[in-house]
Amino acid sequence: MYLDIHGSTDGWNAIRDMVVRGAPAIAIAAALSLAVEVANLKDFNGGSKDAASFLESKLEYLVSSRPTAVNLSDAAIKLKEIISKAASTVTVPESVFQAYIEAAEIMLDDDVATNKAIGSHGANFLQHQQNNSKRFSVLTHCNTGSLATAGYGTALGVIRALHAQGVLERAYCTETRPFNQGSRLTAFELVHEKIPATLIADSAAAALMKEDRVDAVIVGADRVTANGDTANKIGTYSLALCAMHHHIPFYVAAPLTSIDLSLSSGQEIVIEERSAKELLHTRGGLGEQVAASGISVWNPAFDVTPANLIAGIITEKGVITKNDMKDDAFDIKDFIEKATGKSTV
Repeated sequence: MYLDIHGSTDGWNAIRDMVVRGAPAIAIAAALSLAVEVANLKDFNGGSKDAASFLESKLEYLVSSRPTAVNLSDAAIKLKEIISKAASTVTVPESVFQAYIEAAEIMLDDDVATNKAIGSHGANFLQHQQNNSKRFSVLTHCNTGSLATAGYGTALGVIRALHAQGVLERAYCTETRPFNQGSRLTAFELVHEKIPATLIADSAAAALMKEDRVDAVIVGADRVTANGDTANKIGTYSLALCAMHHHIPFYVAAPLTSIDLSLSSGQEIVIEERSAKELLHTRGGLGEQVAASGISVWNPAFDVTPANLIAGIITEKGVITKNDMKDDAFDIKDFIEKATGKSTV
């Protein structure tokens, strides 16, 4: 099923209503929805500076659709820089719009390449950690594959790479209540790719680990702070605690665009709360009501997993591990500067 997006309003609604979800996919969908709008724009009244202001205000509007996903705000910042540069060098609005459209299309292509690099780095790292001794099984949460990105996926991209290399015994995916991204999307992708997989209830994860069926847990991220604290789909924190108790390594797979160095820790992350209907009704709010009317509901979309529960952060530039010389903590800023050759100040 495809949904037609004719402009930024359609894009905002699709993101807010979780028709499009997954941090990388949200950023791409927002950028392209505005690209479609300006491509079809006729008779724009104003010069290049006016075009830049128009685009910037639309980007601010799109960012408001899902505030927790840093990829969206990061994409907006980068696109604004391109818009500003174009507006300072041309005089007609059409040139500014064209520069924006080309930048949005490049973001789409770059995301697929980034995800494949994440998959490769993650698969190689995990094999090394397992001493290349056997096939192994991993547990993942929510959906982090082609349906959450421009293609291939982050955490699910690592699983794809492990399967391609012939070392994946089995992938376990949680149903991911209340919106069921795991059962509706991840299970579909795994079956479609013919990857050996098993769906479990969210509440079965600890029992699965206790039975020694899982060798590693890999999840995605909506925002990673400077110290490594990670905001991801609700239930991620619970999985990390279970993994720690059972001595199972817990990894985050995310592009560098998901890292927000402006936030020192997860305490600064704004956590979005979703509609009570998602819990009161079946199918994430789309089906019949099953809970008693009048019951109060707390339905956060995300939780924050503290860095001390995370063994490594898998990125397109390699795996960020903890520094034994620095209190066994992540030095993400140093990793990014060395990996990109750019200062993060």
